Amino acid sequence: MHTNLTYLHPFLLVTGISSLSSCGDPDRLPELPPGDEQRLQRAALHLQQKLILREWLKEHRLQHHYSRLIAIEVAALEDVYWLEDSRASKLMGKDWQIWSQARQNLPTSKPHLDALKAQLWSTVVKSSQHQDAWTWGGMLVVSVSVAGLVTLAAMTQPALAPEARHSLLQYVTGKYLLPANCKVIWDWTDPHRVGGTMCFQVRFFQRNGQPYPICDTDQFFVEVTEGTRKVVAISELGSSTDPNNANVAKVKFTVRTAGQYKISIMIGSNHIPGSPFTKTFVPGSIDARRSRFIRPASTVVCCAGAPTLLHIEPRDEFGNGCVFTADEDPVEGYKVEIFDLNGAPVEKLCRAISFTYDKVNSRIAVTALFPEPICLKAVISFQNQRLPNGDFDIIVLSSSDTTLVHKNIASRKHNICYEAKLLSIFGQPRSKPRKVLCYVGPKQKSLLFQVTIKEMILKFIPKRIATFRLCPSTKFHFLPHSTMQTYGPVFIIDDGSQPKIELASKDRNIIAATFTHFLLKNIGGSETFKDKQDFFYHEVRKFHSNYYHEKLSLKVNREKIFESSWKATKGFSISDWCGNFEVTFQGEQGIDWGGLRREWFELICSALFDPRGGLFCAFHDKQQALVHPNANRPPHLKLKHYEFAGKIVGKCLYESALGGTYRQLVRARFTRSFLAQLIGLRVHYKYFEQDDPDLYLSKIKYILDTDLDTTDSLEVYFVEEVYDVSGQLTKTIELIPNGSKVRVTNATKNQYLDALAQQRLCNNVREEIDSFLKGLNGIIPDNLLSIFDENELELLMCGTGEYSIADFRAHHIVNGNSAEFRRVLGWFWAAVSNFSQTEMARLLQFTTGCSQLPPGGFQELNPRFQITAAPTFGSLPTAHTCFNQLCLPDYESYEQFEKALLLSISEGSEGFGMV
Repeated sequence: MHTNLTYLHPFLLVTGISSLSSCGDPDRLPELPPGDEQRLQRAALHLQQKLILREWLKEHRLQHHYSRLIAIEVAALEDVYWLEDSRASKLMGKDWQIWSQARQNLPTSKPHLDALKAQLWSTVVKSSQHQDAWTWGGMLVVSVSVAGLVTLAAMTQPALAPEARHSLLQYVTGKYLLPANCKVIWDWTDPHRVGGTMCFQVRFFQRNGQPYPICDTDQFFVEVTEGTRKVVAISELGSSTDPNNANVAKVKFTVRTAGQYKISIMIGSNHIPGSPFTKTFVPGSIDARRSRFIRPASTVVCCAGAPTLLHIEPRDEFGNGCVFTADEDPVEGYKVEIFDLNGAPVEKLCRAISFTYDKVNSRIAVTALFPEPICLKAVISFQNQRLPNGDFDIIVLSSSDTTLVHKNIASRKHNICYEAKLLSIFGQPRSKPRKVLCYVGPKQKSLLFQVTIKEMILKFIPKRIATFRLCPSTKFHFLPHSTMQTYGPVFIIDDGSQPKIELASKDRNIIAATFTHFLLKNIGGSETFKDKQDFFYHEVRKFHSNYYHEKLSLKVNREKIFESSWKATKGFSISDWCGNFEVTFQGEQGIDWGGLRREWFELICSALFDPRGGLFCAFHDKQQALVHPNANRPPHLKLKHYEFAGKIVGKCLYESALGGTYRQLVRARFTRSFLAQLIGLRVHYKYFEQDDPDLYLSKIKYILDTDLDTTDSLEVYFVEEVYDVSGQLTKTIELIPNGSKVRVTNATKNQYLDALAQQRLCNNVREEIDSFLKGLNGIIPDNLLSIFDENELELLMCGTGEYSIADFRAHHIVNGNSAEFRRVLGWFWAAVSNFSQTEMARLLQFTTGCSQLPPGGFQELNPRFQITAAPTFGSLPTAHTCFNQLCLPDYESYEQFEKALLLSISEGSEGFGMV
């Protein structure tokens, strides 16, 4: 370095460059080879800007901040403009007010700024005539000449350019990406409604202010978070068609949950100016499909002349509770239609239901006030779109009947009954209606509520005809009054599990109202899974409130976990099952602080529900097969073992109700038909697609697709043939009376398939399921389980599981390679990456029939999870659970795709796909 400077010293002196200011004057630089001359001139201009900045600081008595400003790359008077106030205030400290005033006095127009810079430069030149000729700054400029350029670049680059990848030339010329120069352009104003795809642009600039073409190697990174939840963002860098946009990155993401979001925009480890940004997203407009009419029963009971208050929770399309501005009318768009039991509109009664806004609770208050007793049907809609549960029956009672109903509810008697006439049962009308008694109330010596129909033999011997549980699946259907009917108003009771019955009674409205009030008393007031789960846990704790969760020692053998656990708990009472098990494994040392208890739960669930144990079985030998009670269990397994399995599941649910570290999940993958029977639902043939896909593909689907009336080669009768392992017919079971003589036709094929499902999935294992329910209901009342559907029951018992998106992406099959499908596939992964665990569980239920993955995750799904292009546009995604196949149509935009996917998995998961 010294050799280089010595060589140039005489040369520069000859040309008259003997001071710092003369080094900063490009017009006085010596003639050099063209390339070197340009570089030296740029270095001189850079120095000139620094000297002007230093003189400006000196005039305002801020020169002692010069080195710190240079360190943060404020090297020219123009740089003063873009230095953020927050950063400058920290740097200036007590001099902040002087700095702020000085910066405000800077000219904003270029001619005036140039004039100020010329004036400052003149002051620099004059003052430098009285300084020593060679200073450290002058030597720095000289060192960029031809003789010292290479040496200085190697020695000074780390100090001059913070990023070592920038050369000295890039640094001097400012031709490198500077995060501080980047700018963000938002495509929306804050706050913004949730919903559509949000987009913003990031424009990248070099240190010298010129556009910088962004690419993948520049470590551009965007993170969008809401609390601990991360939202996946899609970044599109540059433009392959428009060179003017090479320095632009477009970032897109979707916000579905209202709240405050933090958007961090970084280049490497450096935030761009203003990052992280805070953006607020508010709920969208009312969506009738997601809004909920808060009523637990399908019948609303009113008293004539007295107002009945109900509520609607207005929600947007993503389930956020809607908010309203001062100039909005929250109740605008709501409408009620009233019909009589014949379906004819009753216009004059529509005014009996009014809407007001409950500002405190942010919901719509629905007030019903009917002048006289009557039975009606009503439909509530928003902007002509019916609310999902907005159609309901209305029973308007007289004041005396209302008093009687409330007396029934308050009564502790188990013999509340009313006379009725049995008109039909099993779908067969009675030629002569029989007199029956309809009992409504709690089961004797139990907290379970039910409706029981009994016939009196010889006028004093009661014979039970049917019993219906008090749960949401039990429906009362009111039929229109007929002049031919002399027995009173007619109604049908149907629980979806057993044959419905048709009754006539003058006390119909009192029977239905009493039933509804009991239901209101024993079920939560919301239909969302989360609210039902909270209500369930509360009621379970309340049910066992007299039992203390005290420690109870449980010593078991790890090698014989099933047998030893059953023997250890064989004499346990309900109080013992509600204890806090303190588990000890024989032959092992260790104190149970919770870890051993959790391990025991996992081991016992594996032993009970693994098909290799024999208590439960799978309909096929694939690893992800769902398990069902084993009708051909080994001789050593008895019904009492199913009762024990039910108690284990009940114990898991009870522990989960206690919350915190006690939460236990049932590690099993049950068939849909088994779960349905636990809550009293009727089993039908559609369950075969998920439970026994081999049978569904080989027989069920074939019968559904075949014309049985014209096919002579296929004769199907109402029988079930049972074969042994060698394929020999062992017995034939008639599915209906004389079923071996009744041939199945197109008109009766659904009846046949439903009867086949009843036999294979239900009747075959009736004793096993009854024993399982005996153990389960001993700890968990069945009226609490019945508030869930089979998919929700699985989520309640087994949880949502842990789903790895990386595992999902690594183990799936894609069928389709068009450009349109590749775009939809990219949208799919972006949407799934933003899914909650519950939404992932719904996606799996929709596609595979079960929310639980095999122990090995997506890798063990057989067949693999398939994503297939559907030959449609804009329709809802469909699924084939027997193939684990999800079919995705094409869409115009990501917003449309995400909306359709969420609708399918939330609504279609309860209907065995939407094929």
